[in-house]
Amino acid sequence: MSVDRAARPRPDALDVPPVFLSVRPGDFVIVAKATQVALHDDGDWWMGQVVFCEGGARDPRVNSLFQIADVDDGCIHWVNADQVTHVLHGMDGLIA
Repeated sequence: MSVDRAARPRPDALDVPPVFLSVRPGDFVIVAKATQVALHDDGDWWMGQVVFCEGGARDPRVNSLFQIADVDDGCIHWVNADQVTHVLHGMDGLIA
């Protein structure tokens, strides 16, 4: 008798939603720079403030793209939601 011992994720690991689902305009976020497969550097990131949240095509309530203003130089970038690694929620939700 054989038993399937395939590795399964822990049940509590599935309960944690992705960090980008809680992002709203006005929040400060940490963004991991997009890296190429051959150039993997974990130390590349920048901080910005969310200007606009764009929903996905399948479910408009789920964030898929963000318009984020870089706090260092003020440039506005379109960022894929999965590049957001940390969220610092704004107190008033207004852009400073």
